[in-house]
Amino acid sequence: MTELLAPAGNMEALKAAISNGCDAIYLGMQKFGARAYSNNFDLESLAEAIEYAHLRNVKIFVTMNTIVFEDEIEDMKKQMHELNELGVDGVIVQDLAAFRYAADNFEDMEVHCSTQMGIDDVEGTLLCKEMGSDRVVLAREVNIDKVKEIKRIAQIPLEIFVHGALCVSYSGNCLMSGLIGYRSGNRGRCVGSCRKPYELFDVTTGESLGESYILSTKDLNSYDYIEQLKDVDSLKIEGRMKEPPYVANVVSKYRAALDGNAKWGDRDDLNKTFNRTYTKGYLFGEDIRDITNISRPNNFGFEIGKITGTYKGMYEITLNRVLNQHDIIRIDHRNEDVNLSATKLYDRNGDLINKSKDVCYIKIKEKLSTGDIVYKTKDYLYYKELEENLDREFRRFPLDIKVYAYPDAKLVIDAEGLGVQYFYESEELLGEAINNPTTKEQVEKQFNRLNDTVFELGEVHFEEYNAFIPAKLMNAARREIVQGIYDAKLAAQQKRTKEPEAKEKISFPQKDSYLTASVTTQAQYDACVKAGIKDIYFDNIIRRNQNSYKDREGELLIGGYGGVYRYRDTNPFVTDYSMNVVNSAACYELHRLGAKRVTLSYELNRKQISDLLEAYCEANDGYPALEMIVYGRAPLLVTKYCPLKKMGQCGKCRTHQFEIEDEYGHFPILTHDDRENNDCLTTILNGKVLNLLDEMPYIEGVEAFRLNFTTESYEETAKVIRDAKMKLDGSMSKSLFDQETDTRGHFNKEII
Repeated sequence: MTELLAPAGNMEALKAAISNGCDAIYLGMQKFGARAYSNNFDLESLAEAIEYAHLRNVKIFVTMNTIVFEDEIEDMKKQMHELNELGVDGVIVQDLAAFRYAADNFEDMEVHCSTQMGIDDVEGTLLCKEMGSDRVVLAREVNIDKVKEIKRIAQIPLEIFVHGALCVSYSGNCLMSGLIGYRSGNRGRCVGSCRKPYELFDVTTGESLGESYILSTKDLNSYDYIEQLKDVDSLKIEGRMKEPPYVANVVSKYRAALDGNAKWGDRDDLNKTFNRTYTKGYLFGEDIRDITNISRPNNFGFEIGKITGTYKGMYEITLNRVLNQHDIIRIDHRNEDVNLSATKLYDRNGDLINKSKDVCYIKIKEKLSTGDIVYKTKDYLYYKELEENLDREFRRFPLDIKVYAYPDAKLVIDAEGLGVQYFYESEELLGEAINNPTTKEQVEKQFNRLNDTVFELGEVHFEEYNAFIPAKLMNAARREIVQGIYDAKLAAQQKRTKEPEAKEKISFPQKDSYLTASVTTQAQYDACVKAGIKDIYFDNIIRRNQNSYKDREGELLIGGYGGVYRYRDTNPFVTDYSMNVVNSAACYELHRLGAKRVTLSYELNRKQISDLLEAYCEANDGYPALEMIVYGRAPLLVTKYCPLKKMGQCGKCRTHQFEIEDEYGHFPILTHDDRENNDCLTTILNGKVLNLLDEMPYIEGVEAFRLNFTTESYEETAKVIRDAKMKLDGSMSKSLFDQETDTRGHFNKEII
């Protein structure tokens, strides 16, 4: 049976999701969740949420899908144990440290691979399964045929997003918010840099191609494809930042569609809560030109009419849909929005009306024009209807009872509900009926009073033996039975832990640091070869999310889990920055999988690198083999969407250079042409060049320092290499100085 998985940013949204038919909830805590700005849950409210959900046979999954720095590892472990004690059904993780700890230590709490891990192929899924995952949340870029292929081959439960906001970047492979907005998306603090307007420039010609919301995606909507989705294990609705009526609306429509109970108008009703207009997404083969809505990044609403003139100081609106008093509308005037609440509507006579379906008049202080389109962004009456169903019982469960009532004996009731049996026995004895013995109908009447519970009365077995059961006693018995079943149901939540297996220690001999380089052009490659750099990544790069796995020779730079699975037995490999390694346990896991070096995340500072090294050394009696990018334009985001194709520039990337600009800077566009797979991966680069060459002497324990060349010419590449070599040679004498003065602390002592 396909699971309908709903978001909850707070208790009200959780109840809204459950009352409208979800099978499971995903939510976040105050720490380690990828939506740090939603209300989220603490342990007390989570306990309440679990009790509420589990009594209704709804599962609770907790997102712990941020990257975890070394000084947070113990807090991460503690939180997982607390979740397990409360009876959480599973955790959703990105970081390999969190993944490994969950898989190794908990018998019943599942571990799910977050979409942040970028799993989009059979190979990556098989690796997750091998490592102990109970479910894989696939990347949003996977199409439905690929989903089914992965399911058929990997034989592991799969989860996919079917509705709600889309990231323009591959999830987990976006540094845009962190590097230019100083709030990391991989830490749950995304500021939505992609929702801003940018101007596209052809740098080669100097031509501006216009300003728009070129990176702002539409919302995903798979409602029309529900039949094709029924083979997928879990269908996920995005929206932990959304209000409860939104959750109620979307969950109810997908529930009805899954159950075959869809009604006329359900599809249109999805428009009545927040949307950025809709796309069927990569899941169902949307043309990438239609993934984004470049006109606006926020709530679009739906068209209800247009301005058709003025009358007695009011604007006339001719409607094609009903406008109600208190609806919120948006009027598009020359690409500028006028937003207002329709608190006062008038007819042509100037009389107040509470709704109109053809023509109405409204006083608006802003200047508008005939022909301006009117959109409804909030349907007041529909929201009231949704709010009335935010905490109803979507389904009730049968409470079956067998009643044994004999004169001069205790009342005995054998009850069953929610898969739990409860045996009730009264303290007092029953009396014999003088005139009117208690009947089955009277028992049913008293036990039918279950509206404040999750139950409805099921089968009732009762035979009359001339006993009298007071109504007060039956009511007390009913309440005790319900609470007893509740308590037994919740007490049965599994909380088992297991003893993790001992791990082999992995360490590497320390070497003098050296330079490596990644390049994008032949000229850069030639400059690196001439400068004597041995490890150059060019045509030996296996990018994350560009997964055509041919047989290769020699050492590879691998950016994703699928590549690791495919090449670990055939090629020596280095893992790339896109594996998001920020702690020693993640580093260990990649070494265990065969990585000869592990590239650290862009999101680490020097102190955090030091913490990682210290923890690794303590656990493994030796050092990891680390690589660190110290120069180049950092990749802000990597996307399957092509902004150049959107703007009619498809193919020009081969001869022209492009960039986007905002008020703060410019950001080059780098394309990775993969014609064989009819796919072009696009990287938006940081306009500012990372330059840590001066820092190299102070960064201990890193084996290889990488220079990342993207837009540089041959001459620029050669100069950077010369500068880097001079700095690195300086680091050798710096180390000698450190040895003599012993000012660098723990790691200096260990290395020397």
